[in-house]
Amino acid sequence: MDMTGEYRIGAPRTEVWAALNDPAVLKACIPGCEELDKTSDTSFEAKVVQKIGPVKARFAGTVELANINAPESYTIQGEGNGGVAGFAKGAADVHLAENEDGSTTLSYEVHATVGGKLARLGSRLIDSTATKLATRFFEAFQAHLDPEAEAPRSDEDETDAAAGPSA
Repeated sequence: MDMTGEYRIGAPRTEVWAALNDPAVLKACIPGCEELDKTSDTSFEAKVVQKIGPVKARFAGTVELANINAPESYTIQGEGNGGVAGFAKGAADVHLAENEDGSTTLSYEVHATVGGKLARLGSRLIDSTATKLATRFFEAFQAHLDPEAEAPRSDEDETDAAAGPSA
């Protein structure tokens, strides 16, 4: 599964960068996050509860930050195990660009895979859920830094709009 998106955040790039590296901010923005502990300068351990279709699972996982080019970009790599529900793993390349008005454009590209019962749910349900979770995270993150933010844009939104309503 692959996703891309872009958000304009009404805060300077250094402030957005700091928030992207703050465990308290991330915990507040990650849907279903119960715990998020920083284990080193570049790694975290997390516990997240998610419901994907008929499957509800508590995932325990790790997150590593790589390819760090502060305060411009990094790669977030992670994997989580949901026991009998299966596993999820993936990476997101995150880029922050300064805008002339002092705001920041956050763009991302995600590549992820799932296995176990989750994989049997079908790619359409998995993709839809992943898109919703990413949207919820970035909207919460954007609202944390910029409460008067404009509506987000993502390739998934354009694809869904072009396809029309689904059955």
